[in-house]
Amino acid sequence: MRLAKQAFVLAALLAIVASPVVTAAAPQKGGGKKSTEARLQELEDRQAIHELLMNYGRTIDTRDFEGFARLFTDDAEYGGGKLQFKGPAAIRERLETSLKARPMPGRDWHFLMNETVTLNGDEASAVSLGAFFVRGESNKLESTSIAIYTDHLLRQNGEWKFKRRVLSSVPSADLLKMLTPPR
Repeated sequence: MRLAKQAFVLAALLAIVASPVVTAAAPQKGGGKKSTEARLQELEDRQAIHELLMNYGRTIDTRDFEGFARLFTDDAEYGGGKLQFKGPAAIRERLETSLKARPMPGRDWHFLMNETVTLNGDEASAVSLGAFFVRGESNKLESTSIAIYTDHLLRQNGEWKFKRRVLSSVPSADLLKMLTPPR
């Protein structure tokens, strides 16, 4: 039953997020378009943030706990609900503790998708979806959880990092409103 509920939530979110949304380059003051340099910087930032989001899953799946901790700012917050951790050391410890039951990499995977990124200089916000799969009976992949990631990101020393990452499994009304394309 729980898996069916998760699958329904994921399907609903995918339907919302997968709707075609077209964004145009934001005009600068005076009605002009962004410069080529500004557009290139935006593309580079979006690519770097995409890599950060993907490295989150990769470092967990390969049990690269040191690499995982480097994805966060020194004062980062991570968690969901009542489980909140502050700073890379505490976040890393939480990950290591939670994965003791599954110490061997290669038996589980994070599938991350449908990221929406809003840039604002050296800060950004992102919302993305993730599903966690494990090898079950007969080596069949089974999804054990579906997550919604809500992130506050910072560029520090030229590198994008998580300042705050909140994990949830049920979308809030505000999140659904934000993800719904304009009509």
